[in-house]
Amino acid sequence: MGAGHLSVEYDPRPSAVREARAEVRRQLEGWGLADLDGLADVAELLVSELATNALVHSASRFRLTLSAAHGILRCEVRDHGNRVPRVLDAGASESGRGMFLVEALSQRWGCHQDGPGKTVWFELATCGSECSRS
Repeated sequence: MGAGHLSVEYDPRPSAVREARAEVRRQLEGWGLADLDGLADVAELLVSELATNALVHSASRFRLTLSAAHGILRCEVRDHGNRVPRVLDAGASESGRGMFLVEALSQRWGCHQDGPGKTVWFELATCGSECSRS
């Protein structure tokens, strides 16, 4: 329970974001992680933000990779764009909140260049309240 790996590629169409969210929920349920302190809800929200960024800013296929091991869920979205995401002040703007949410809700996140493209990732704890007892 709580360990696994999945990688899925999506075409650049609006329904891909919904499909990626559904895949996150399905996988976390399969790995026995869906009911941990809202983990699935947060993972779905943050994957939705990264997938939306991939579609809006690179207009390319993107790959969602999930891995769970050692008390950490790592979610990655790889696209063919080269625009590195930035955390913007949420303010009153209509857009730009995605990476603000990723930074606020994840344990940590980052981005690295990947040949012709980039991978944006975040990590969430999967051990719930047990983490604080370690």
